Amino acid sequence: MINELINEMVDAGVHYGHQTKKWNPKMKPYLMKDKGGIYIINLDQTVKCLDKASDYLSGLATKGKKILFVGCKRQAQEAVQQSAEATKQFYVNHRWLGGMLTNMSTVKKSIERLKWLEGLEKSPEFKMISKKEFAALTREKNKLRRNLEGIRNMDGLPDALVIVDSARESIAVAEARRLNIPIIAIVDSNADPGVVDYPIPGNDDSVRSIRIILQNLVDAIVVGKKG
Repeated sequence: MINELINEMVDAGVHYGHQTKKWNPKMKPYLMKDKGGIYIINLDQTVKCLDKASDYLSGLATKGKKILFVGCKRQAQEAVQQSAEATKQFYVNHRWLGGMLTNMSTVKKSIERLKWLEGLEKSPEFKMISKKEFAALTREKNKLRRNLEGIRNMDGLPDALVIVDSARESIAVAEARRLNIPIIAIVDSNADPGVVDYPIPGNDDSVRSIRIILQNLVDAIVVGKKG
């Protein structure tokens, strides 16, 4: 079973890290020798870390806890949304707005604003709005929906974050650490694994790599929910 998973990871390119000049020395325990100027990630370590993270998330799901998936880079957006929807959890996949965790009262106001904009056409105020104003409000609505759709029904802080590319999503990592919210994250060879609770060493630039790691976490959460 482990060998089968490692073979799948090799096919998906999970083992390819960044160029050696971009590496973070703290990732050394998870890396093998470089190949052609690129670090190769030790997939035995990836599987061990993935198992730990999966067990933790499964336990959270058994208790009905809230999990927030985060990944705003283009390669991660679709997989992050699908992972959250498959597990009936929450997601941010376009832009992490500063204060999404540490200033939730402002985020809630933005969500209320979104709901108001969505109901505008059916409200009495709609007749008094010019075409130009309505176009501007529509743009605002689309922007808010893009940024907030995945958390609009999240009541309160999440119990854990699952992050694709901890280095890129450094603001999300910092906010979660400040609030003592556990972090599970895919960490590439350029990342600091010490800032997350459950690092999963792997290629965070490949769509296939991201998908195979997230799918394993999703499977664990689904099993936990059945609990």
